[in-house]
Amino acid sequence: MRLQDALQIPRGLTAVIGGGGKSTLLLCLGRELARKPGNRVLLCTSTHMFPPKGVPLACTLSEAQQLLKQEPLIALGAWAAQGKLTQAAPMEETLRLATHVLCEADGAKGLPLKAHASYEPAVPRETNRLIYVAGADGLGQTIAQAAHRPQLYAALLGAAQTHVVTPQEAVQAILAEGFDPASICLLVNKAEGARRQPASQMAAAWPGRGIVASLESQAPVLEVWERGQKLPDG
Repeated sequence: MRLQDALQIPRGLTAVIGGGGKSTLLLCLGRELARKPGNRVLLCTSTHMFPPKGVPLACTLSEAQQLLKQEPLIALGAWAAQGKLTQAAPMEETLRLATHVLCEADGAKGLPLKAHASYEPAVPRETNRLIYVAGADGLGQTIAQAAHRPQLYAALLGAAQTHVVTPQEAVQAILAEGFDPASICLLVNKAEGARRQPASQMAAAWPGRGIVASLESQAPVLEVWERGQKLPDG
């Protein structure tokens, strides 16, 4: 199954939040969408992200418009500190350029799990699809090891930072922040080898659509779950 089908990606804006592989998801999904004739795909951020590898970069709307005449997949961002990109233009104007805009709308310092400060995540109001990414490598690790903002994450679970996170507790933490499973797709990434079983348990515990994935693989979608039931095509 293709990522775009498993994640039910519509035209317009898809925002990606959480931890454990957001940038990799944007790149994999962008490349997949760009293969269809007529699609024009733009990668961007509402916070900060590193430039996607191998993707032509525009720093202004006019540059993006010209690049999309030649390339089906580009990135748009203004240079910020530490070699990262930030938002280069209002999302309303960005959306006019492409059939699909994929936006990294959160940061996790490279960690697989995430608790959000009061001003996070930075999800644009124009979002049609919201995807929450978690890394299976954080399951079975302590909160201190696996979570960005570990103090906040520990508070969500009512546990110490030395507590080892189970798949069910990783779902509990997301729900405790008020994210709606009816409108958010959960993608559990890095589900290779021994990590597949806990990744499956997390996707099964999510009361919405949950994807078990290995984004570094040629066939990244491993399983698809819907409200605790594994779909036969997953």
